[in-house]
Amino acid sequence: MNEMLEPGMRVRHPGAPEWGPGQVQSRIGDRITVNFAEAGKQVLDGKRVQLEIIIGNDG
Repeated sequence: MNEMLEPGMRVRHPGAPEWGPGQVQSRIGDRITVNFAEAGKQVLDGKRVQLEIIIGNDG
């Protein structure tokens, strides 16, 4: 699923719901940079976490 991510997409981290919704800043290979509402900019390993895409106003 992470290979579908593009800059601007809204996502959630399933293992850290307290981070709130986030916006993908970049994805280079398995390295995904996301700006989360409550945790700021995080660089994630896409091999270790499958981000959940937020559809519509579900955020």
